[in-house]
Amino acid sequence: MILEVAILNVKKGEEEDFERDFLTAGKYISSINGYVRHTLRKCLEQDNKYILLVDWETLEDHTVGFRQSAEYLEWKKLLHHYYDPFPIVEHYETIIESGSTINN
Repeated sequence: MILEVAILNVKKGEEEDFERDFLTAGKYISSINGYVRHTLRKCLEQDNKYILLVDWETLEDHTVGFRQSAEYLEWKKLLHHYYDPFPIVEHYETIIESGSTINN
């Protein structure tokens, strides 16, 4: 499994609208093959800062399956205008979980 991580800096004063639109956008990402789950968390120290965590079966499920889909265009239309600066998205694989080594 691959974890997508994005730090989202939302334009100040637009947090409520962003959260509302993110709820709608969830149906687009969750419909993609290889999608497992996602979590949006809000920073306690900065009201306009969020972290998005998305579990994918494979890297390509995100980078190809989602990003090259019609669903991504809807996601982008709903959310991308909120970000300043635009987020850096990174992908992580599990090496150790609960003190155990993961064999790939």
